Amino acid sequence: MDTNFSDDFLVKGKFSIKKTSTEYNGKLTKEEGAQLLIAEKEKLRELQEKLYADGSQSLLVVLQAMDAAGKDSLIEHVFGGVNPQGCNVTSFKTPSSKEYSHDFLWRHYLALPQKGMIGIFNRSHYESVLVCKVHPEYNLSEKTWKSIKDFDSTFWENRYESIRNFEKNLSQNGTTVVKIFLNVSKKEQKQRLLDRINEQDKNWKFSIGDLPERALFDQYMQAYENAINETSKDHAPWYVLPADDKWFARVAAIQIIIDTLEKMNLKYPQLSEKDRQGLLEAKKTLENE
Repeated sequence: MDTNFSDDFLVKGKFSIKKTSTEYNGKLTKEEGAQLLIAEKEKLRELQEKLYADGSQSLLVVLQAMDAAGKDSLIEHVFGGVNPQGCNVTSFKTPSSKEYSHDFLWRHYLALPQKGMIGIFNRSHYESVLVCKVHPEYNLSEKTWKSIKDFDSTFWENRYESIRNFEKNLSQNGTTVVKIFLNVSKKEQKQRLLDRINEQDKNWKFSIGDLPERALFDQYMQAYENAINETSKDHAPWYVLPADDKWFARVAAIQIIIDTLEKMNLKYPQLSEKDRQGLLEAKKTLENE
């Protein structure tokens, strides 16, 4: 049985949200998935160590999804085994007044992973063409724009172009970009929001503001479809994962990340002859103590 899903959910050609399933319909059981995740976490730990030792490249993982799709738990279960010194998670909330005083990409540049690191964006620069596409009035906070009428088709085309250029620049300067959309159904989102209300230990996760946004679910799906079609490139691909089953989304995500790291051709540093001689001398010194 083929249990590698790294290419199964890669966006190829024209992407249609309506034609994309939110459910996993394969032959892997939940129990098999749990065992596979354990094995893959060990692979990821080893690759992250090699990335850190290599020190010439970095990896940026962009996670996007609707509320309750499982971004936080995916980060916990997929990256829980890596060395925290080599991994950094940034969760992007509503921009501050300082962030609004800069261009929309500024705060994301500041959070990029340095060489040797894995950076994870929990929400990202894509909010500017997702939530701001559904709520164009939010763009007025940037103060560059004077009216809702400014947000015409040309405005959005320019935003997509800025994102494409941003990601291309990253890829040309040693940062590999992989983007994952957790595709959860409206039905499953409803159940997860109800769970947050019904289960006391999940109450803190629920926000009254989730309901007005849920009412705009179809508009968000259209915004995601547009953004993915406009920005999925070979150097910064989108993967759309069926996320109604959290356990499967985690397995698929970790395999995508592992596959991406393996393609980076990472290497442990090679010691020079002088350094090797220094190691031998150090070994003799320690053995003769």
